[in-house]
Amino acid sequence: MYAHAPPVPPPKPPGNQDVSRMNTPASGQLPRPPPPLPEAMAGGSDATGSLATAQGNIAQFQATADPGDQWLPKFLEDKSKQDLADILSDPTLLSALTHSPQTIHPSLRASHDALQAALAENMERAAQLLDLEARLTHQRSAAQAQLLSTHALERQWRAKQAEMDHALAPFAPASLYQRLARGVTEQEGVCYALEESFLEGEGDGALATEREAGDWVRRYREAKKLYYLRQERKERWDEGRVGGWR
Repeated sequence: MYAHAPPVPPPKPPGNQDVSRMNTPASGQLPRPPPPLPEAMAGGSDATGSLATAQGNIAQFQATADPGDQWLPKFLEDKSKQDLADILSDPTLLSALTHSPQTIHPSLRASHDALQAALAENMERAAQLLDLEARLTHQRSAAQAQLLSTHALERQWRAKQAEMDHALAPFAPASLYQRLARGVTEQEGVCYALEESFLEGEGDGALATEREAGDWVRRYREAKKLYYLRQERKERWDEGRVGGWR
Protein backbone atom coordinates (compact mmCIF):
# COMPACT_ATOMS: atom_id res chain seq x y z
CA MET A 1 0.00 0.00 0.00
CA TYR A 2 1.35 3.27 -0.99
CA ALA A 3 0.19 6.42 0.56
CA HIS A 4 -0.65 9.04 -2.01
CA ALA A 5 1.03 12.36 -1.49
CA PRO A 6 -1.38 15.26 -1.01
CA PRO A 7 -1.83 17.49 -4.06
CA VAL A 8 0.23 20.58 -4.32
CA PRO A 9 -1.78 23.53 -3.04
CA PRO A 10 -2.54 26.10 -5.73
CA PRO A 11 -0.72 29.41 -5.62
CA LYS A 12 -2.45 32.23 -3.90
CA PRO A 13 -4.18 34.64 -6.26
CA PRO A 14 -2.73 38.13 -6.57
CA GLY A 15 -3.70 40.38 -3.72
CA ASN A 16 -4.86 37.40 -1.57
CA GLN A 17 -8.33 37.59 -3.09
CA ASP A 18 -10.80 34.81 -2.58
CA VAL A 19 -11.36 32.64 -5.66
CA SER A 20 -15.08 33.04 -5.29
CA ARG A 21 -14.68 36.79 -5.75
CA MET A 22 -12.68 36.80 -8.98
CA ASN A 23 -15.65 37.84 -11.11
CA THR A 24 -17.75 39.50 -8.44
CA PRO A 25 -17.62 43.29 -8.11
CA ALA A 26 -17.02 44.51 -4.60
CA SER A 27 -20.12 45.22 -2.58
CA GLY A 28 -21.18 48.82 -2.91
CA GLN A 29 -18.90 49.33 -5.95
CA LEU A 30 -21.15 48.35 -8.83
CA PRO A 31 -20.29 49.88 -12.21
CA ARG A 32 -21.59 53.41 -12.45
CA PRO A 33 -24.67 53.64 -14.68
CA PRO A 34 -24.34 55.73 -17.82
CA PRO A 35 -25.84 59.24 -17.75
CA PRO A 36 -29.48 59.60 -18.79
CA LEU A 37 -30.00 59.97 -22.50
CA PRO A 38 -31.32 63.27 -23.91
CA GLU A 39 -34.85 63.53 -25.16
CA ALA A 40 -35.48 62.15 -28.62
CA MET A 41 -35.91 64.54 -31.51
CA ALA A 42 -39.48 65.50 -32.31
CA GLY A 43 -41.05 63.45 -35.07
CA GLY A 44 -38.63 60.50 -34.82
CA SER A 45 -40.58 57.37 -33.85
CA ASP A 46 -37.49 55.15 -34.18
CA ALA A 47 -35.46 57.44 -31.95
CA THR A 48 -38.29 57.48 -29.41
CA GLY A 49 -38.40 53.68 -29.35
CA SER A 50 -34.64 53.43 -28.94
CA LEU A 51 -34.71 55.98 -26.15
CA ALA A 52 -37.42 54.03 -24.32
CA THR A 53 -35.41 50.82 -24.71
CA ALA A 54 -32.27 52.50 -23.42
CA GLN A 55 -34.09 53.95 -20.43
CA GLY A 56 -35.61 50.54 -19.71
CA ASN A 57 -32.16 48.94 -19.76
CA ILE A 58 -30.84 51.61 -17.43
CA ALA A 59 -33.73 51.06 -15.03
CA GLN A 60 -33.14 47.30 -15.17
CA PHE A 61 -29.44 47.86 -14.47
CA GLN A 62 -30.21 50.07 -11.50
CA ALA A 63 -32.73 47.53 -10.18
CA THR A 64 -30.30 44.57 -10.44
CA ALA A 65 -29.62 43.22 -6.96
CA ASP A 66 -26.09 42.49 -5.82
CA PRO A 67 -25.78 38.68 -5.35
CA GLY A 68 -23.16 39.17 -2.63
CA ASP A 69 -19.49 38.44 -2.11
CA GLN A 70 -19.93 34.66 -2.38
CA TRP A 71 -21.28 34.74 -5.93
CA LEU A 72 -19.53 32.44 -8.36
CA PRO A 73 -20.47 31.57 -11.94
CA LYS A 74 -22.09 28.14 -12.19
CA PHE A 75 -19.54 27.25 -14.81
CA LEU A 76 -16.80 27.42 -12.16
CA GLU A 77 -18.60 25.81 -9.22
CA ASP A 78 -17.39 22.28 -10.07
CA LYS A 79 -13.83 23.27 -10.95
CA SER A 80 -10.88 22.21 -8.84
CA LYS A 81 -8.61 24.61 -7.05
CA GLN A 82 -5.87 23.93 -9.57
CA ASP A 83 -8.19 24.89 -12.45
CA LEU A 84 -9.24 28.01 -10.62
CA ALA A 85 -5.62 28.90 -9.99
CA ASP A 86 -4.82 28.44 -13.68
CA ILE A 87 -7.73 30.69 -14.60
CA LEU A 88 -6.56 33.37 -12.20
CA SER A 89 -3.04 33.25 -13.61
CA ASP A 90 -4.24 33.76 -17.22
CA PRO A 91 -5.52 37.34 -17.77
CA THR A 92 -6.94 36.50 -21.20
CA LEU A 93 -8.97 33.56 -19.91
CA LEU A 94 -10.05 35.55 -16.87
CA SER A 95 -11.29 38.41 -19.07
CA ALA A 96 -13.13 35.95 -21.32
CA LEU A 97 -14.91 34.41 -18.33
CA THR A 98 -15.75 37.87 -17.00
CA HIS A 99 -17.51 38.96 -20.19
CA SER A 100 -18.85 35.62 -21.42
CA PRO A 101 -22.68 35.48 -21.65
CA GLN A 102 -22.70 32.26 -19.55
CA THR A 103 -20.48 33.57 -16.74
CA ILE A 104 -21.02 37.33 -16.74
CA HIS A 105 -22.21 39.03 -13.58
CA PRO A 106 -25.88 40.20 -13.79
CA SER A 107 -25.00 43.80 -12.99
CA LEU A 108 -22.25 43.81 -15.63
CA ARG A 109 -24.67 42.34 -18.18
CA ALA A 110 -27.19 45.08 -17.40
CA SER A 111 -24.44 47.65 -17.78
CA HIS A 112 -23.49 46.19 -21.18
CA ASP A 113 -27.12 46.25 -22.31
CA ALA A 114 -27.48 49.88 -21.26
CA LEU A 115 -24.23 50.75 -23.04
CA GLN A 116 -25.33 48.99 -26.23
CA ALA A 117 -28.65 50.83 -26.14
CA ALA A 118 -26.85 54.14 -25.65
CA LEU A 119 -24.50 53.38 -28.54
CA ALA A 120 -27.44 52.50 -30.79
CA GLU A 121 -29.15 55.74 -29.79
CA ASN A 122 -25.98 57.69 -30.59
CA MET A 123 -25.75 56.05 -34.00
CA GLU A 124 -29.35 56.97 -34.78
CA ARG A 125 -28.73 60.52 -33.65
CA ALA A 126 -25.60 60.66 -35.80
CA ALA A 127 -27.61 59.48 -38.83
CA GLN A 128 -30.24 62.13 -38.16
CA LEU A 129 -27.56 64.79 -37.84
CA LEU A 130 -26.03 63.72 -41.15
CA ASP A 131 -29.45 64.00 -42.80
CA LEU A 132 -29.96 67.45 -41.27
CA GLU A 133 -26.48 68.45 -42.42
CA ALA A 134 -27.30 67.47 -46.00
CA ARG A 135 -30.57 69.42 -45.90
CA LEU A 136 -28.84 72.43 -44.35
CA THR A 137 -26.12 72.34 -47.01
CA HIS A 138 -28.77 72.28 -49.75
CA GLN A 139 -30.71 75.15 -48.21
CA ARG A 140 -27.51 77.12 -47.69
CA SER A 141 -26.59 76.68 -51.36
CA ALA A 142 -30.07 77.79 -52.42
CA ALA A 143 -29.90 80.83 -50.14
CA GLN A 144 -26.47 81.73 -51.49
CA ALA A 145 -27.74 81.49 -55.08
CA GLN A 146 -30.70 83.73 -54.23
CA LEU A 147 -28.36 86.20 -52.54
CA LEU A 148 -26.13 86.38 -55.61
CA SER A 149 -29.21 86.86 -57.80
CA THR A 150 -30.39 89.65 -55.51
CA HIS A 151 -27.01 91.39 -55.74
CA ALA A 152 -27.16 91.16 -59.54
CA LEU A 153 -30.65 92.69 -59.54
CA GLU A 154 -29.42 95.48 -57.27
CA ARG A 155 -26.61 96.31 -59.69
CA GLN A 156 -29.06 96.33 -62.60
CA TRP A 157 -31.39 98.62 -60.67
CA ARG A 158 -28.56 101.04 -59.90
CA ALA A 159 -27.65 101.17 -63.60
CA LYS A 160 -31.29 101.78 -64.57
CA GLN A 161 -31.62 104.42 -61.87
CA ALA A 162 -28.53 106.21 -63.17
CA GLU A 163 -29.99 106.19 -66.69
CA MET A 164 -33.30 107.51 -65.36
CA ASP A 165 -31.58 110.28 -63.40
CA HIS A 166 -29.60 111.27 -66.49
CA ALA A 167 -32.78 111.36 -68.62
CA LEU A 168 -34.70 113.40 -66.01
CA ALA A 169 -31.81 115.75 -65.21
CA PRO A 170 -33.14 118.57 -67.50
CA PHE A 171 -36.44 118.47 -65.59
CA ALA A 172 -34.92 118.52 -62.13
CA PRO A 173 -35.72 121.57 -59.93
CA ALA A 174 -32.15 122.89 -60.12
CA SER A 175 -32.10 122.65 -63.91
CA LEU A 176 -35.51 124.28 -64.22
CA TYR A 177 -34.44 127.14 -61.96
CA GLN A 178 -31.30 127.71 -64.00
CA ARG A 179 -33.34 127.76 -67.20
CA LEU A 180 -35.77 130.26 -65.66
CA ALA A 181 -32.96 132.55 -64.48
CA ARG A 182 -31.27 132.34 -67.86
CA GLY A 183 -34.60 133.09 -69.56
CA VAL A 184 -35.08 136.22 -67.42
CA THR A 185 -31.61 137.45 -68.37
CA GLU A 186 -32.12 136.70 -72.04
CA GLN A 187 -35.54 138.41 -72.13
CA GLU A 188 -34.09 141.46 -70.39
CA GLY A 189 -31.48 141.62 -73.12
CA VAL A 190 -34.19 141.41 -75.80
CA CYS A 191 -36.08 144.34 -74.24
CA TYR A 192 -32.88 146.37 -74.00
CA ALA A 193 -32.09 145.67 -77.66
CA LEU A 194 -35.57 146.84 -78.71
CA GLU A 195 -35.13 150.05 -76.73
CA GLU A 196 -31.76 150.72 -78.34
CA SER A 197 -33.13 150.09 -81.81
CA PHE A 198 -35.98 152.55 -81.20
CA LEU A 199 -33.65 155.26 -79.95
CA GLU A 200 -31.11 154.85 -82.73
CA GLY A 201 -33.69 154.63 -85.52
CA GLU A 202 -32.70 153.64 -89.05
CA GLY A 203 -29.38 155.46 -88.81
CA ASP A 204 -30.08 157.88 -91.71
CA GLY A 205 -32.07 160.39 -89.63
CA ALA A 206 -35.42 159.52 -91.25
CA LEU A 207 -38.45 159.39 -89.02
CA ALA A 208 -40.28 156.11 -88.51
CA THR A 209 -43.69 155.79 -90.00
CA GLU A 210 -46.78 155.28 -87.92
CA ARG A 211 -46.98 151.66 -88.97
CA GLU A 212 -43.38 150.99 -88.01
CA ALA A 213 -43.88 152.72 -84.67
CA GLY A 214 -47.01 150.68 -83.96
CA ASP A 215 -45.21 147.46 -84.89
CA TRP A 216 -42.33 148.33 -82.57
CA VAL A 217 -44.68 149.13 -79.71
CA ARG A 218 -46.45 145.79 -80.17
CA ARG A 219 -43.21 143.83 -80.18
CA TYR A 220 -41.85 145.77 -77.23
CA ARG A 221 -45.01 145.19 -75.17
CA GLU A 222 -44.92 141.45 -75.90
CA ALA A 223 -41.22 141.24 -75.00
CA LYS A 224 -41.74 143.26 -71.83
CA LYS A 225 -44.76 141.15 -70.88
CA LEU A 226 -42.73 137.96 -71.22
CA TYR A 227 -39.89 139.53 -69.22
CA TYR A 228 -42.18 140.49 -66.32
CA LEU A 229 -43.80 137.06 -66.39
CA ARG A 230 -40.46 135.27 -66.10
CA GLN A 231 -39.23 137.70 -63.47
CA GLU A 232 -42.38 137.14 -61.41
CA ARG A 233 -41.92 133.38 -61.61
CA LYS A 234 -38.29 133.69 -60.50
CA GLU A 235 -39.24 135.91 -57.57
CA ARG A 236 -41.92 133.47 -56.47
CA TRP A 237 -39.39 130.65 -56.70
CA ASP A 238 -36.86 132.62 -54.64
CA GLU A 239 -39.51 133.25 -51.99
CA GLY A 240 -40.40 129.57 -51.83
CA ARG A 241 -43.91 130.02 -53.19
CA VAL A 242 -43.59 127.45 -55.97
CA GLY A 243 -45.47 124.31 -54.91
CA GLY A 244 -43.84 120.91 -55.39
CA TRP A 245 -40.28 122.18 -55.75
CA ARG A 246 -39.29 122.96 -52.17
